[in-house]
Amino acid sequence: MSSIAYSALGHRAQSPTIAQLMKLMLENPGLLSLAAGFTDNQTLPVPAVQAAVERLANRAGAPEYLQYGTNAGRPKLRAALADRLLAMETPPDAEMIRRNFFITNGSQQALYLAMQVLCDPGDIVLVDRPSYFVYLEMLTGLGVQARSMPVDADGRIDAAGLAALLESLRERGELGRVKAVYFVSYFSNPSARSLDEAEKNEIAEALTRAGVNVPVVEDAAYRELYYTEPHPARSVLSLPAWSAFPKLYLSTLTKPFASGLKVGYGTSSDAELLAKMLHVKGHHDFGTANYNQAIFEEVLAVGGLDAQLAVIRTGYQRKMRALHGALTEAGLPGLGWKWSVPGGGLYLWLTAPEGMDTGMDSAFCHACVAAGVLYVPGDLCFGDDAPKNFIRLSFGVLGEADLAEAGRRFAGVAKRFG
Repeated sequence: MSSIAYSALGHRAQSPTIAQLMKLMLENPGLLSLAAGFTDNQTLPVPAVQAAVERLANRAGAPEYLQYGTNAGRPKLRAALADRLLAMETPPDAEMIRRNFFITNGSQQALYLAMQVLCDPGDIVLVDRPSYFVYLEMLTGLGVQARSMPVDADGRIDAAGLAALLESLRERGELGRVKAVYFVSYFSNPSARSLDEAEKNEIAEALTRAGVNVPVVEDAAYRELYYTEPHPARSVLSLPAWSAFPKLYLSTLTKPFASGLKVGYGTSSDAELLAKMLHVKGHHDFGTANYNQAIFEEVLAVGGLDAQLAVIRTGYQRKMRALHGALTEAGLPGLGWKWSVPGGGLYLWLTAPEGMDTGMDSAFCHACVAAGVLYVPGDLCFGDDAPKNFIRLSFGVLGEADLAEAGRRFAGVAKRFG
């Protein structure tokens, strides 16, 4: 045993679940992975990146894009992304959106910064149900408790249940420990659901009635990954029910363009919250990679992001249909499995028959690995009171033929378990 005297954070540090899933992949070369939320290799925008790099290299003057950048991000990129967001939103203060725009090393860094400056160990964050499991693991690493906001049988926010949850926190003397509320609002990871405006408003109204005014973090990473139509709901930036709350809106360029470039972005309605996040960010990295940002400036300037989205929207819809079709044709619905056909995103969210255990150490999971297919156990995606009969399937990286085969393998195991 090591003699190192670790900090409390060091003691809490554990290997992330995604690393365990990757280990399973590496140890089983024939495994078809429906687990990691990778994007499609075949449609990665190599020509667009190459052209952007060439334009930068041929630009007259000093190559400032290879120098350090500013902590908040390149001003031109921030302005372009603010314009893009404001084309989808009608906030009461557009200049605030522009003024408080910032760039991070992927949206995950922004989530970490926010939690670092808002929460201490033992604090509580209200999260959607189900929620982004990497974010939930991050909270665990910080010693922060995630409490799932109740939902009804259709997965919609249960306003009465949320009010009851807040009242129970008050009765236990824990309401003051609630420091933030978080949700993935568009084509969610993992459920592929989108919150409508009524649900978002119900969350704000329940918090207001309970006297809880804490920052809301809206994770819109998949907002532009719709297949045919964008989800019409406005974000918390524009909804009057959220006007009194500090707001943090986050998104990313990695999922809709190229995940390897790791550029996320966001805006905050609260200048002090943003200043504190940027203060900590300066200790992290001195500023997000300047070269990656410069590439995105070039891509946006010539319409490259929209061109890439036009390609991957139809591609991901075909992939979704390939996996959905394989599961359906293999007879999973007749065995009691349920899922909805999403209108965007990278995931199918499956409900197994009641009583079936699909967790990481379950017989079902081991049988799937033995059959050559891997998934994300759904119990990882709940802040508390986690059911064991949910599964996330990602169709981002595999081709359509492999997705169909993975679906058949998965269904074969499901049939054996009844």
